[in-house]
Amino acid sequence: MKVCIAEKPSVARDIAEVIGAKQRKDGYYEGNGYQVTWTFGHFCTLKEPHDYYEQWKFWRLEDLPMIPPSFGIKLIENTGVQKQFKVIETLVQQCEEVINCGDAGQEGELIQRWVLLKAKCTAPIKRLWISSLTVEAIRDGFLHLKMADQYDNLYAAGSARAIGDWLLGMNATRLFTKKFAQGKVVLSIGRVQTPTLAMIVQRQKEINAFVSEDYWELKTIYRETEFTAAIDRLKTLDKATKGLSYLKEHPFEVTSFEKKDGKEGNPRLFDLTALQVEANKKLGYTADDTLKYIQNLYEKKLTTYPRVDTTYLSEDLHPKIAGILADMTPYAALTAPLLANPIPKLKTVFDDKKVTDHHAIIPTGMHPGGLPLEEKRIYDLVARRFIAAFYPECKISNTTVLGKVGQVPFKVTGKQILEPGWKEVYANDVKEKKEGEEEEKILPHFEVGESGPHTPRIHQGKTTPPKAFTEATLLRAMETAGKQVDDEEMRELLKDNGIGRPSTRANIIETLFRRKYIEKKKKNIYATQTGIDLIDTIQTELLKSAELTGQWERKLRLIEKGEYAMDTFKDELIQMVVDLTKEVKTASYKFITVAPDPPPVPEEKEKPKKEPKPKKVVAVEELTCPKCKTHLLKKGNTAYGCTNFRECGFKIPFAPIDKKLSDKQIADLVTKGKSGKLVLGEDFTVKKGE
Repeated sequence: MKVCIAEKPSVARDIAEVIGAKQRKDGYYEGNGYQVTWTFGHFCTLKEPHDYYEQWKFWRLEDLPMIPPSFGIKLIENTGVQKQFKVIETLVQQCEEVINCGDAGQEGELIQRWVLLKAKCTAPIKRLWISSLTVEAIRDGFLHLKMADQYDNLYAAGSARAIGDWLLGMNATRLFTKKFAQGKVVLSIGRVQTPTLAMIVQRQKEINAFVSEDYWELKTIYRETEFTAAIDRLKTLDKATKGLSYLKEHPFEVTSFEKKDGKEGNPRLFDLTALQVEANKKLGYTADDTLKYIQNLYEKKLTTYPRVDTTYLSEDLHPKIAGILADMTPYAALTAPLLANPIPKLKTVFDDKKVTDHHAIIPTGMHPGGLPLEEKRIYDLVARRFIAAFYPECKISNTTVLGKVGQVPFKVTGKQILEPGWKEVYANDVKEKKEGEEEEKILPHFEVGESGPHTPRIHQGKTTPPKAFTEATLLRAMETAGKQVDDEEMRELLKDNGIGRPSTRANIIETLFRRKYIEKKKKNIYATQTGIDLIDTIQTELLKSAELTGQWERKLRLIEKGEYAMDTFKDELIQMVVDLTKEVKTASYKFITVAPDPPPVPEEKEKPKKEPKPKKVVAVEELTCPKCKTHLLKKGNTAYGCTNFRECGFKIPFAPIDKKLSDKQIADLVTKGKSGKLVLGEDFTVKKGE
């Protein structure tokens, strides 16, 4: 008998179905020579301090640092876990072969290896390594099972990470709590958590210290085009007034006119961080929620493995792309132009050197029916990004006009989209202007040397403070160890030195909220006084530097590649903990307290206001035609209709009863068959099939 161990019951069920183990038993499936069982996440954990020595149960400065002679694991104290572990233990001790079907990543490898270690497995082990849970992917994975020892380095990196987090977290948390905390307060210190908090505190201090200043700029209008003086901002109104007087005495003269054609490259495919960033910007979702939604889509076989940090596909996927696009029937109107020609093998999409265990997140091509709204929106982000990657580049024209008034230089730039290319995929999006991005502006043609009258003016502005972090910008800062990087290529190179892993960053942010070190106001993240005090108390740069923590992350990645010894990494961390303990024990200090929660408002005096539910964004063109149930709806001149109108014939006029319908009312008609009351009082209904 061969025993397969999956990471979740739902995944075990999918695997059992494909390989023919269809008989349900207590804690596993059986059939066709297989037994398929499962864990549900972490069954084992590293032993706690008191498991090594009784005195380590108590938090005492004199017992620090705690360095176990060797690290052991134990089963989590949970009756459900212990019952299921007994099933696994019994099965693996009686089988001829074990197939590790855990999540195909570092965490998944660690979960399974620890369980097999605890179960004293002596049978040979193979590894199922797949990037999606479709029937085809599972079947193909079982035809090409790997030897388990191919993933020994991955397991070593996972173990090193867990041991590193234990050594630093257990020791530093006790150290700082006993030295600096007051009352029952626990000061949580973590290898990734603390430098992340330090970045937020640093930004907070910059914002708090910022003093806004007035400035003045000279502008002028020549031939209905506004030019700005290409000089430093003026610090006083007096200088600006003198400048304005000077400008009024001289005509405007064009000194240069340059028009250059350029391209805007296609957006990269999503890795997990990029998807979390986009979902936070466009939809306001937290990193944690986005991870849950994309994990659900993966388990529903709609998208590929999500916990990835590459934006590339392996080259052997190229022949399958057309098939995936053809299967994405809800997006037929967008995929049709791509399928009319061979899919290009773009270097910005396909690169084996940039893909390790998994490729970027893409759709599997399976039909996404009956999804909750949040998952539907995340799926749409992934689907459109996948389609946009293969569209032509966006062709633009950039115009720069230089001029002068007397001796004062002026400048204006313009941008014109010549061919939208991939931007057609996002034609219905509300465009958000990025900071520093040139908005589309068509300039008239100017001749060098032309001159004439102009209308100068003074523009007054105020300097603005640095922007507070949002989850989107914080995720990017964690990915690049605090470096501000917009260039995609440079970001790829910095990923090895980012702090945390894509799959753990959301949890780190949530932990900081839970510990009350940070708080959210609207979309912005701010450090609390407790968070600021904690970072101010930590003198060791190694604990709070994103760059230095990024170097540890790089070493963990090198362990994964077999290029760095796990024991060396462990020894370095032990030395750091020893040095840190000496330093903190002798440090001068002030007590840190955590602000208490505000008292609840008594009900009889004032009921707390319910937070308004977020308004649902109505996008009729994301809805599937209710008649043919295959194609999307499309906006015409007088009505919304099926994109396949010639064959299907479905349409809803904008004004069916001399009263224009809103997008929400049209969406209600499509999804529910009827709208709410209109202003006139009618209840307008569409029958199914009409």
